[in-house]
Amino acid sequence: MARNARMLATIRREPWEETGVNIEVLETEDATLCRPMGELDAFTVGEFREQLAGLADRKVLVIDLSEVPFMDSAGLGALIGGIRRVRDGGGSVGVVCTKPAVLRLLHTTGFDRIVEISATVEEAQIAARGSAGT
Repeated sequence: MARNARMLATIRREPWEETGVNIEVLETEDATLCRPMGELDAFTVGEFREQLAGLADRKVLVIDLSEVPFMDSAGLGALIGGIRRVRDGGGSVGVVCTKPAVLRLLHTTGFDRIVEISATVEEAQIAARGSAGT
C-alpha cells in the first residue's frame, strides 16, 4: 500500500482527546486505505462513520482494523454501513483485522460471511479485487 501512496486525509487527536479515535486515510492508484486507530464504540464511532461515508465512491477500499483494540455493536454497525455504501456504488471492500477481541466479534456476528477478513493490507486488497461485483 505504501507504493505511490499519498495522504488523502488524516484526522489526528491524542488518544483520549474528544473522540478517542484517530483515522488515517491513504490513497494509492490501486486502492484507498482507511485505518482507524483506537476503540470504535458508541462514544467514538461518529467520526468513523462520517469518514466511511466520504469514501463511498471508492472502487477498492481497504479498512484496516489492526489498530482497533475494541469494537462494540455501534462500531460494527458503522463498519457494515460503510461497506454497504461502497458496494452500492459498485466498489469492493477488504478488511484487515489482527486483534483477538475484534476478530471474535466479527466471527461471532457472522461478519466474516459478508466480507473476507485478512491479516495484512496486501491480502485485503487482493480479496477486495477478487470480490468486485459481488
